[in-house]
Amino acid sequence: MMRIKVLLTLFCSMLLATSYAQFATDSTAEKMLVYQLGNGGWPKQLEDKSVVNYDAALSPELLAKIKSTKDLHATFDNKATSREVIYLVKAYKKTGNKAYLQAAEKGIDYILTAQYGNGGWPQYYPDKALYRSEITFNDDAMINVLNILQDVATKRNDFEAVDAKYVPKAAKAVTAGVNCILQTQVNQNGQLTIWAAQYDKDSLLPAKARNFEPASLATSESVGIVRFLMSVDKPSEGIKTAVAAALKWFETYKIKGYRFDREKGKVAALVADDSSMVWARFYDLEKNAPIFGDRDNTIKSKLEELSPERRSGYAWYGNWAQKLIEKEYPKWLAAKGK
Repeated sequence: MMRIKVLLTLFCSMLLATSYAQFATDSTAEKMLVYQLGNGGWPKQLEDKSVVNYDAALSPELLAKIKSTKDLHATFDNKATSREVIYLVKAYKKTGNKAYLQAAEKGIDYILTAQYGNGGWPQYYPDKALYRSEITFNDDAMINVLNILQDVATKRNDFEAVDAKYVPKAAKAVTAGVNCILQTQVNQNGQLTIWAAQYDKDSLLPAKARNFEPASLATSESVGIVRFLMSVDKPSEGIKTAVAAALKWFETYKIKGYRFDREKGKVAALVADDSSMVWARFYDLEKNAPIFGDRDNTIKSKLEELSPERRSGYAWYGNWAQKLIEKEYPKWLAAKGK
């Protein structure tokens, strides 16, 4: 009898070992499972405002902070949720660990749930405090989400691993998202320009966010929007028109022969550089003049008018559209744009 028990124990141990061997793990993916909130999204900060850091060991103290973080902290800001969904899908492809794919699909469910009826996405969901409910292109929040859903819909970049039931859902969400993008392109007296960083979720009018981020044309975010539109396989005439108008705007308002210098210890300023071209981060919605926001909610017309902290603490100029103008747009125009 004892011999039989020993043999059964050994057999069960072998089965368990074999089972574990079949499901390799990824240390970062394992941490992402722990950080995932109950609604399927991920936070960028925990309840105590500490930044999510996947390099940090999961100490008892950190686990307690994670556990106390409410679903209201789920966000698309600073790549939160999108980075986790992408990483977990790739980790599943690498390891075959189904827990990673299930977590990614729960994240996709969260993304789909957070989309507004008009096709836009907020910065946070379900938190509606301050500017968090605004449709948010800022820091590519909405575009990061759309890139994921487009990969799901087209079964690309490892997202063919996602359950097939998500394909039509993702395709529908992408269509609505593109329509929102086309609808929010700022029109100045019949002339399409570029996009704002945030929009009121109901009126679809440009909106402000933090005190130094006024309602305005936003160049960095608009470059991300244009790149997404150019990635659509069969662009509609509406997409082609939007892209062409945005490129025309970028060409018109480029500042040639300068780069933005933000070296540590120096006062941020434009510096002469024949190889570079730049754009201001924000432009007035009517006159297309560069504007600069300060902590006290004032808007300046010159970089030099900002408080020292804000002048050097934000990317007020950048060469965001240079590669788009010189390489990407001509290539797209030849392949899809005509």
